[in-house]
Amino acid sequence: MGIPEKIQAIKDEMAKTQINKATEHHVGLLKAKLAKLKREQEELKSKSSGSSVGFDVKRTGDATVVLLGLPSVGKSTLLNRLTGAKSAVASFQFTTTTVVPGMMEHRGAKIQILDLPGIIKGASTGKGLGKRVLAVAKSADLVLILLDVFQPYHEDVIRTELANIGIRLDQKPPNIVIEKTSDGGISVSQQIKMTKMSVGLMKDILRVYGLNNARVLVREDIDSEQLIDFISGSKTYVESLMVVNKIDLVNQGFLNELQSNLKAKIIPISADADININALKDKIYEKLDFIRIYMRPKGGETDYKEPLITRNGSTLLEICNKLHRDLKKEFRYGLVWGKSVKFGGQRVGLHHSLQDEDVLTIVKNRGA
Repeated sequence: MGIPEKIQAIKDEMAKTQINKATEHHVGLLKAKLAKLKREQEELKSKSSGSSVGFDVKRTGDATVVLLGLPSVGKSTLLNRLTGAKSAVASFQFTTTTVVPGMMEHRGAKIQILDLPGIIKGASTGKGLGKRVLAVAKSADLVLILLDVFQPYHEDVIRTELANIGIRLDQKPPNIVIEKTSDGGISVSQQIKMTKMSVGLMKDILRVYGLNNARVLVREDIDSEQLIDFISGSKTYVESLMVVNKIDLVNQGFLNELQSNLKAKIIPISADADININALKDKIYEKLDFIRIYMRPKGGETDYKEPLITRNGSTLLEICNKLHRDLKKEFRYGLVWGKSVKFGGQRVGLHHSLQDEDVLTIVKNRGA
């Protein structure tokens, strides 16, 4: 029996199994086996094709945001409003057939916005340009899901397609540690009581993936799907914003009812009529969780007028890479004044994490 037949057999088994307390162990194991087979199938496809999926997009700016939506929801018009880019706009579907980049400058930050071709149901299995489109979202810092005000149900389509390709929106990686050992079976230590999954199911799922000897430290209550995501190691965790377009065509009562029926809080806009575009820019900036770093040249004055914009939690290594690709080779130490250090002018290394409004001096090696 080949992989496709095995996958179908598991799907059939899951379809006929009633989900309840008595069957949760069985269903959890089936999910683990299904995920493993799907990964093997994808690996075989990528080897046989000899090429990786995805558009070749060079990342630039302080962060990258992708615009995702079904055809004709107004992505190109919104890109033009946010960035001044010249993305083709028309009233028929599939106007955009490649990735169109633009740069949004807001509150000192330069944010790359990518207008992606419209996805359709089944995109994650290769329909249309689906896989190539969705693959770009894996490297994004934020996903903007754009919905037509009259077709809000497309939210589920987009979320499903993203999930199918391994993108987890608005989630964090499960807080667990798995350490392989040479013998001794599987031991599980819990810092928090597990209620979503039994220890027995956890061990059986680990065995499906060939982990017969391991030490596991559980720091949060996770379910079987989160564990499978963690073991497979092929999942991407990305923040998202839900944007509803064309609100100039409806009244406030319509919008209120729409919000009550959607899972996520929406940002109502009209790209065509230029309504709430600045509010959306603010939301994008806030969601990206930027901090400002003020640079001070050695022996010079601090530049408070043009801070370096970076993501919260950035290390000096990431700052060096942002400033110049060779700077980390010349780096000797950093001097920091601000909230991330115990005293002003503290000497720090490349792995020191900075905080908002820190002042930084980078000292290079002698002769650099």
